[in-house]
Amino acid sequence: MIPRDYLIKAVDDDKQFRIILSSTTGAVEEAHRRHQTSATASAALGRVLTAALMMGSDLKGEADALTLRIKGDGPAGAIVATADSAGGGRALISSPRADMPAQTPGKLDVGGLVGKNGYLEIITDLGMKQPFRGQVSLVSGEIAEDLAQYYLQSEQIPSLVALGVLVDTDLSVKAAGGMIIQAMPGARDELLERLEQNAIRMGPISDAILKHETLEEVLAQVMEDISYHQIESRELSFRCKCSRERLAVILSGLSAEELADVYENNGEMEVTCNFCNQDYRFKEEELDEYRNKKPGN
Repeated sequence: MIPRDYLIKAVDDDKQFRIILSSTTGAVEEAHRRHQTSATASAALGRVLTAALMMGSDLKGEADALTLRIKGDGPAGAIVATADSAGGGRALISSPRADMPAQTPGKLDVGGLVGKNGYLEIITDLGMKQPFRGQVSLVSGEIAEDLAQYYLQSEQIPSLVALGVLVDTDLSVKAAGGMIIQAMPGARDELLERLEQNAIRMGPISDAILKHETLEEVLAQVMEDISYHQIESRELSFRCKCSRERLAVILSGLSAEELADVYENNGEMEVTCNFCNQDYRFKEEELDEYRNKKPGN
């Protein structure tokens, strides 16, 4: 089976389309472990995280970041994932224990958990004064269809998007990954139709990842009878940007009165990162040290 989290990119020899394939089983399992998600919440969170990691692979700058946010009217609440240009991503879901009855055996009702009334938003921060924002209304809440709609409406790129998370009976993540196929200007309709038929014959992307040894094998199946060449491969991982030092610097900016009130009631300050659920505890004297290090103090 595919041993690691990574993605590959390829283009056909005539440069009419590009394809991104990813395996994210480890990252999605880490998100499940940290948030203790239900089966359906794992599928929803994993799809959003996988999509963000694939979209983030187009970032160039070291400090560039992409945020994918989905908010429907279902019990999941908001689902947010961020990704950087180095293949790292993190994610959160407002209601990690929310669940839905399966539509059919093995088919989790992600659309019901997310809800159809809401939006999908992409925020791309390239270090300029204002980040780029794009938003579309949800189509189904299944996330892949919604992302395809985003590409078509906001970027005018016809796209085929597949996202999948296979959850085991013990709620662990058995397989996860995604595929994005995007047409380039002038792409022939018959070629795109052939790609779509190849993808349909392959079946769910999570099943393909579970079945094959490598993403390259999955790529060969999708590109059957089409000449192509691979252009990129990169590692992916669940990686949070929080740290004890970063939080301490932020907290040391609170007023002395605000901090005194917290310490009087609790004896220490406890902060939990929403993205990774890591707990941090701070004593009053520790934050005083950071405050004293600031210029002007």
